[in-house]
Amino acid sequence: MTWPQSYLLFGQTLGISALIAAAPILTLLVLLGVMRKAAWIAGLSGLAVTFVLAIFGYHMPVLTAASAAVHGAAFGLFPISWIVFWAIALFRVTVETGKFDIIRGSIGRLTPDPRLQALLIAFAFGAFVEGAAGFGTPVAIAATMLTGLGFSAFSAAAICLLANTAPVAFGSIGIPVITLAGTTGLPLDKLSAAVGSICAPVSILIPAYLVFAMWGLRALSGVWLPAAVAGAVFAGVQFGVSNFIGPQLTDILASLSAMAALILLFRFWKPKANDVNAPVHAEAASATDGPQHSTGEVIYAWLPYGLLVMCVLLWGYKPIQTALNAVTVAIPWPFLHDVVMRMPPIVTKAAPYHAIFNFNWMAASGTSCMAATLLSALCLRMSLKRFALLLVSVVRTLLLPTVTVTSVLAIAFLMNYCGATATLGLAFAASGAMFPFFSSLLGWLGVFLTGSDTSANALFGNLQVVTAGRLGLDPVLMAASNSAGGVMGKMISLQTIAVAAAATGMSVADQAKLFRFTLKHSVFLASIVGGLALLYTYVFHLKWM
Repeated sequence: MTWPQSYLLFGQTLGISALIAAAPILTLLVLLGVMRKAAWIAGLSGLAVTFVLAIFGYHMPVLTAASAAVHGAAFGLFPISWIVFWAIALFRVTVETGKFDIIRGSIGRLTPDPRLQALLIAFAFGAFVEGAAGFGTPVAIAATMLTGLGFSAFSAAAICLLANTAPVAFGSIGIPVITLAGTTGLPLDKLSAAVGSICAPVSILIPAYLVFAMWGLRALSGVWLPAAVAGAVFAGVQFGVSNFIGPQLTDILASLSAMAALILLFRFWKPKANDVNAPVHAEAASATDGPQHSTGEVIYAWLPYGLLVMCVLLWGYKPIQTALNAVTVAIPWPFLHDVVMRMPPIVTKAAPYHAIFNFNWMAASGTSCMAATLLSALCLRMSLKRFALLLVSVVRTLLLPTVTVTSVLAIAFLMNYCGATATLGLAFAASGAMFPFFSSLLGWLGVFLTGSDTSANALFGNLQVVTAGRLGLDPVLMAASNSAGGVMGKMISLQTIAVAAAATGMSVADQAKLFRFTLKHSVFLASIVGGLALLYTYVFHLKWM
C-alpha cells in the first residue's frame, strides 16, 4: 500500500502550511540558540516535534514515519559517525605515540602565527580532504589538528566550519554536482561550470573572511597578503577546473594549489615581528622553542596524515572504487521504500520515493580513514592493547555526539518523507521574480536539514528546475544556485556541529555558542550567493542552457 504526500496542512494556505512545517527547525533554533541546551537534547526534542507534525499534520502512517526516522538514524551511524570515529582515532594515534608534538613543531616552524596556521590547515588542507572524502571528514580531521596546535575547542571548530564552505559544492570527488545532474537531467558540464561560477567569487573572500570573523579587522590587516593569495589561487583553479575540466577534480587541484602557494609564500614572507594585532596562544608562541627534529623524524611523524591522503585518493580511484563497491549491500528500507509517493508540483507526475540504504562498508570514506589509522598504528609500532584501549576511549567520547547526529538525521529523513521539506521548498518557490535569490536559500535550508549538499541537491534540484521553467529562468543557474547556497548551510547543520564538537571535545555551552556564532555568518554568506544569482540572472543575463 502506498501513501501520497500532501503539501498543504489543515486546509490552510501555503504560507501558513510552511510556518507549521517549520516547527522542527524552530524547535532546534530556540533550544540551541536561545535556551542554550545541549545539541543532543535539541536533536531529540526536534525529533519528537517532527513525529507529531508527520503523524497529525501530514497524516503519515505511524509505521512509515517510524521507519523514515530509523532510516535517517541509520545513515547517521553509517557513514557519518563511522567517518568521525576513525578521524578522531587517527589523531589519537599521533598523540599517543608522541608524533603530534613533532607535527605541531614542524607547523610552528613553518609559521607560528595561528592566523596562518588556520589558513593552511582549515582552509587549504581541509579543502583537500573535502574534495577527496567529504561527509564531515575535513571538519573532523582539521579541527583535531588545530586543537593539537593549541587552539581552543570553540576556535578550532568555528574556524573549520567557516573554512569548510569554499570546497563543499565539489566535495567527495564532485558528488554533489554529479547528484544534481542525475536528479535534474541537466548536463553535468554546464552544471559544473555554473556552480563554479557562483562559488569562485565567494571562495576568493573566504580566507580573509575567516580571519576577520575570528580575530577582527586589525588582525586581518597583518595577514592580508596570504589571505588574498590563498583565496585567489583556490578560486582561480576552482573556476578553471569546474568550467573546463569537470567537477571531479575541482577541489583536489584547487586545494593543492592553495597549499603550495601558501607554503611557498611562507618561505619568503613573514608577518611583521611587531604585529601587535596578531592573536597569540601559548602553544603557537612557543612552537619553535621545543627540541629540533631531523627531516626524517618530521616525515615519520607526518606519516599518518600521508597515509590518510594516500588512502583517500586510492578509495576515490575509479577502478579501486568499483572493486570496493562490489561488496556494497543495497537494502530497500522496510516499510518505507516506494511506500511514499511524491506528488506534483514537487515532481512532474506522481512517483515513488525510494528509500535505499547503501551499506558500502568497504567503499565508504570512513573505511579509507580506518585503513589509514590501522596502518599508522602499525607503522608507529603501537601495541595491540594500547590501540584497543584508544578505540574504547574514542567510543566513550562519541556517545552523546552520536545521539545528536542520529537524531538530526532522523529529523531530516522524516521531514523529507512526510512532505514537510517539500512544503518549505514550495514556499520559497512562490517568491516570483526574487526566486534566483531564494533558490540559494532553498539549498541552504536543505543542507541545514540534511547536513549534506548532495542530499540537498537530490531533495530540491528538481523543484528548482520546475520552478525555473514556470518563471522563464535558466534551469541550470537555478539548480547551481541551490548547490552553491547549500554550501553555506553546512556550518549550521547540527550534524556538522556535532562532528566538530566530537572532534574537539567541546563543552555543551560552547556548542550552543558555536551555533549562534555560525548562524549569522551562514545567513550572510548564503545571501551573497543569492545576490550573485540575481546578478547573473538580471544584470549579466548569463545562461548555461
